Amino acid sequence: MQEAGRGNFICEVMEHSIAAKLGIKEGDKLLKINNQSIEDIIEYMYLLAEEELEIQIEKEDGSLKVYRIKKEYDEDLGIVFENPIIDEAKSCQNKCIFCFIDQLPKNMRKTLYFKDDDSRLSFLQGNFITLTNMSDEDIEKIIRYRISPINISIHTTDPDLRKRMLNNKTAGNILDRLERLADAGIRMNGQVVLCPEINDGRNLDKTIEDLSLLYPQMESIAIVPVGITGFRENLYPLRCFDTEEARNVIDQVGKWQKKLLSDKGSRFVFLSDEFYVMAKLEIPAFEEYEGFPQLENGVGLMAKFYREVQDYLPFVKKQNVKEQNLSVVTGSSAGDFMKKLCQEIEAHLKLIHIQVCVVPNRFFGETITVSGLITGSDIIEALQYMSLGEKLILPESMLKSGENIFLDDKSTDDLEQMLQVPVIVSAVNGRDFLRKIIDERNMEV
Repeated sequence: MQEAGRGNFICEVMEHSIAAKLGIKEGDKLLKINNQSIEDIIEYMYLLAEEELEIQIEKEDGSLKVYRIKKEYDEDLGIVFENPIIDEAKSCQNKCIFCFIDQLPKNMRKTLYFKDDDSRLSFLQGNFITLTNMSDEDIEKIIRYRISPINISIHTTDPDLRKRMLNNKTAGNILDRLERLADAGIRMNGQVVLCPEINDGRNLDKTIEDLSLLYPQMESIAIVPVGITGFRENLYPLRCFDTEEARNVIDQVGKWQKKLLSDKGSRFVFLSDEFYVMAKLEIPAFEEYEGFPQLENGVGLMAKFYREVQDYLPFVKKQNVKEQNLSVVTGSSAGDFMKKLCQEIEAHLKLIHIQVCVVPNRFFGETITVSGLITGSDIIEALQYMSLGEKLILPESMLKSGENIFLDDKSTDDLEQMLQVPVIVSAVNGRDFLRKIIDERNMEV
């Protein structure tokens, strides 16, 4: 019998599922499907698509059970693995000059220092990967199992520059690998972390041109500015874009968007909201983001959020809204945007008074301006002497996924205790934000 990895252990069996009806239990171990060992979650999902399955399960007492199953094509077994990807996650082998993890302060929780570079996490969770730690066989596995879409950190298509930026001598074959994936019909989204005087200017033009030739398999490219924390001792010298440089990038990308929209029917390349904040310019219209393919990179978050608030404001039962004062927390990059938006909400609802609290990032340094990297300590320090009203609303992007814990391990309970105000967590969308401002019963949808 071939031993399965620890990740093959089952930690949960869904009620009324196929597995539950068969008597599969928490603590059992999946060994094989149709006589094939399961190395990772992608193989599991691929084999699970069959309508007739023979699965081998090792019970907690060590006995072996074989189950033969007939099911619908898209029907799941209803089991959850102890390790979501079954196998160990692949770590990043690069030493990128702009790596954010290398800029973290010491003594944070260990999981924050893990650099994943795993195609399975790209497929399952939207993580970005560099392809540098993948063999030709790994690329073939992506193609064979149709792992699509995947998100790829590209940064530049110039082979020598990419080697230098990633500090990896194997990083220069990116275009060859992208072309191989595109030829096989694998859908991709790309990311460029833009660094002043390194991969911008003419190099950015070349990168956009090269990648646009892979459209539509390469569905979109996001360009985000390099993030600089206050912990860059002994790291590659980098700086942030200034206002004029940010405006030049916007103008440069705008010309490409116009050309590609005409030639291919898509703008293809998009800038993160941070560029428009740095440039002190209005963000593009909602329609210009073409369905928001790169929200995880902060591309169009403000435009989407604004439209959602405008769409749902008319459904608020204004006659039932009671007068109240409340506060909203945001980072400095979204400060002016949130102030303008909350003024419009106040004008519409009349009795609601919203204080927008722009919290500077002391923990990582004030060059880090996005809301998602604000810590609990920053919030406490900034707001502890303020009158915050009846509740404090903050976005869930500030918290660890599924938990009320900030990056510095402070919790929302800590905030409530220190600030003496109820803390309300809102999803990062306009509808939920409105529901958290008012009594949810006062919205018709």
